[in-house]
Amino acid sequence: MKILYVGDIMGEPGIEVVQNVVPKLRVKHHIDLVIAQAENVTDGRGITPNDYTRLKKAGIDFCTGGNWSLHDPSIIPMMNDPNQPIIRPANYPSGTPGLGYKYIQTPAGRVLVVSLLGKIVGKDADKPLDNPLQRIDEILEENTAESRTATIVNFHGDYSSEKVVIGHYLDGRVTGVIGDHWHVPTADGRILPGGTAHITDVGMCGALDASLGVSFDSVIPRWRDGRKTRNILEMDGQRQFNAVLIGANEHGLATTIQAIRSVL
Repeated sequence: MKILYVGDIMGEPGIEVVQNVVPKLRVKHHIDLVIAQAENVTDGRGITPNDYTRLKKAGIDFCTGGNWSLHDPSIIPMMNDPNQPIIRPANYPSGTPGLGYKYIQTPAGRVLVVSLLGKIVGKDADKPLDNPLQRIDEILEENTAESRTATIVNFHGDYSSEKVVIGHYLDGRVTGVIGDHWHVPTADGRILPGGTAHITDVGMCGALDASLGVSFDSVIPRWRDGRKTRNILEMDGQRQFNAVLIGANEHGLATTIQAIRSVL
């Protein structure tokens, strides 16, 4: 089985990059499932049903979540629907709208996809969260009897230590643990000793000549001069595509992980 995990799709530039690149990759690599981090899709914050549909048409099969997933309330009915392949982090407190894991049927079999949120610095640092290690243990236990070909865990967080620890914690129990949220790809993608594919951060899709997809003109005055400015997405210049391609065997463990990075 071949699974492509696409890094944070950052606004309109990210959508356009996905539309350009993903259909070609699907054909070239005979990909069975394409998963993408979709918490930054609509103007950099959240995702609307319309943009979700655009991603589906571009070849994205499943959308994972992060701290902006519920920003636009119009997506909540789809988050609540177990048949719609889009999730928010599974370790939000009980009562939070949406589901944190779902199954998707692929040509190679049924796949379980889970999103988890790490300790996010900044304004979300003090928001209540369930422990991600305890929560993933619960999810895997709840789904022991469920037949599946692969299990992909997305860990959305700032701390590299957390991303590395959870990869090893789940080694041999899931197909892949994919870190994101930094928007900067790391060079440590590998198969862990127990057969789980892991990368600390897969990177992003969107503007390359920018601060994680945001224009330098909106960031530098805030940093240099202490001015209050809002993030404005960079719409011009080069664009980047970042993803990892995972190969899995019949036992649901990874055999290969390959970084796919291109500049358009």
